[in-house]
Amino acid sequence: MRPGPARTAGPYDHTTGLDGTLPAGDGRGQAGALRADTASGRFLAKATLLSAVLSMAGAVLGLGRDQALAHLFGAGEATDAFLVAWTVPELAATLLIEDGMAFVLVPAFSMALARRARGNGALDPVRALVGASLPRLCLAFAATAAALVAGAPLLVSALAPGLPDPSLAVSCTRLTATCVLSFGLAGYCSAALRAHRSYLAPGAIYIAYNIAIIATMFVVGERWGVRSAALGVALGGCLMVAVQTPSLVRRIAGRPGRAERGYDGDGGRALSSGLVAAVLLFALCRQSQVLIERYFASALPAGAISHLNYAQKIAQLPMSLSMMVCVVTFPVVAQAIAEGDTEGARDRVERDIVLIACLVLLGAAVVVACAPQIVQLLFQRGAFTAQDTAATASVMRVYAAGLLGQTLVGALVRSYFAAGRTTWFPLGAMGVGAFVTVVVNAWAVGPWGARGIAAGNAIGITVTALLMLQGLGPRSVPVRVRRVVAQLVRPVCAALCATAVGLLSAGLFTSPAASVVACSFSVTAVFLLLAWILDAADARSLLLPVVHFLRHSVTRKLGHGR
Repeated sequence: MRPGPARTAGPYDHTTGLDGTLPAGDGRGQAGALRADTASGRFLAKATLLSAVLSMAGAVLGLGRDQALAHLFGAGEATDAFLVAWTVPELAATLLIEDGMAFVLVPAFSMALARRARGNGALDPVRALVGASLPRLCLAFAATAAALVAGAPLLVSALAPGLPDPSLAVSCTRLTATCVLSFGLAGYCSAALRAHRSYLAPGAIYIAYNIAIIATMFVVGERWGVRSAALGVALGGCLMVAVQTPSLVRRIAGRPGRAERGYDGDGGRALSSGLVAAVLLFALCRQSQVLIERYFASALPAGAISHLNYAQKIAQLPMSLSMMVCVVTFPVVAQAIAEGDTEGARDRVERDIVLIACLVLLGAAVVVACAPQIVQLLFQRGAFTAQDTAATASVMRVYAAGLLGQTLVGALVRSYFAAGRTTWFPLGAMGVGAFVTVVVNAWAVGPWGARGIAAGNAIGITVTALLMLQGLGPRSVPVRVRRVVAQLVRPVCAALCATAVGLLSAGLFTSPAASVVACSFSVTAVFLLLAWILDAADARSLLLPVVHFLRHSVTRKLGHGR
């Protein structure tokens, strides 16, 4: 591999739209490199903003989905049964969309695009990769879905042995199991498009998914009960594939070439069975925290699984939004490694870690400071009572303590798999974290119930994050660990102070909406002020151009006024 800056190569080099690729410079000296870096930075900022907006829209619809579920069916045996079946799409989303397929396919497609740019041979490596991988993966997805449908009773009994009547959970599981095939295809399309620097269609998949679930619940919910939500999952998975297929077909067919029977060379290594196993086992082990939670919660009073679910969905919103930075930059890191630019990949990863830590800590401070008001505002209506609000809010505050760990794990694992090499260290670290989760849950579920289960989640994932941060080395992106840890201390201090101010602000109002607005404003103001003072994530250098622009605008207006 030749050294050089991280640039997208191939026939889309000159595309400047957000649904295209990262623009490249002209390569003519320092001025060309500077223009390329500026264009790349602008593209990444726009792509991150687009992904964040689409993610926010999907998250809002996800909250609407959970609100509809709570309003129509409350928090009891029926919703507990559905949420056991919901484990399948949760696992499938992690394995096939968010982590697994992305970690395997983004580096593979990045390598194929780099080979296409070098023009080695008449055959198109991108189309060859699709021809070699997609049919086999489709067969594996379909076989797994069929096995889950057939084995639904055994799966339910393993996931939640304490359910008094598992028949409803079995029915819902048979419907949600179909998403293994649809999510697998959606994840394949998403990874391929992001490797091509196309973010519009992949960002819209959860919008389509949640719309399908909400519409199905309201259309057939009265007749089907909570099974309507499971049917919505099945239909939503099909929509996820449909919204991405036209865009992917255009890009795959964008360059004529003959189909190859095999995919060898560097790209073949990227799709090795060892790499696929390492990635999928890591993602499965990470998602096992949810399985552990529901196993212990199934023995608690009815509604405990639902309270954990609602609390987790709200608490993880800041993490989901902050991870948009890594979603956009992961293909850039993979492309940099494919082209031999290890230093550029390292700098990118270090900046991303500190930036997403700032974003998630700001959100966590808001969640902790006004958790009861947020839950009351979002869910307390219909069959969702004040007692449900109090239970969910108490769990949500405990979950928030682990948000930084959750976010760091999601960011750091990309550094391990960006090069397309097989590594088992992330799986080992996640296994240790899962074991810690089991131990803490077994000890804490008795005295503290659902809050003890949430504490086990937070402690286990934090242990995993520390292990993964310490384990970065030459076989992954060589992040400077001490420097990153020193930079993370600053936003943590800012978040602690902002949380204290937010708790005071939230108690000043009786209206939940007013409390949430006041708390969010005060937490944000204090956090940004302290971030500026402490220069967290280079806040001064990021905000200084904005300050200069505003000062120049005001001065110019005053001059015109005279």
